[in-house]
Amino acid sequence: MAKPEITKDILIEELVNNYPFSVRYLMEKGIRCIMCGEPVWGTLEEAAQEKNFSDANIEGFVQEMRQLAKKAADKPAPDKKIDVKKME
Repeated sequence: MAKPEITKDILIEELVNNYPFSVRYLMEKGIRCIMCGEPVWGTLEEAAQEKNFSDANIEGFVQEMRQLAKKAADKPAPDKKIDVKKME
């Protein structure tokens, strides 16, 4: 299943579930404190507007996170080998 596109209309929950880097990104921008239990309902745009970010700022967040997502997708997955003999 493909990940949803990062847009201003993406739900915060969808964003953090599909793009784990977004938790730190949002915290650094002061948009949400996901780790300390602030509710994650609503869209990226709504969350940013609550913190008085402009439409231009929000579009910048979308573009930056898309670039971060692309970089993360371009990185090769680490080789993880499972020793099935240890599982017996």
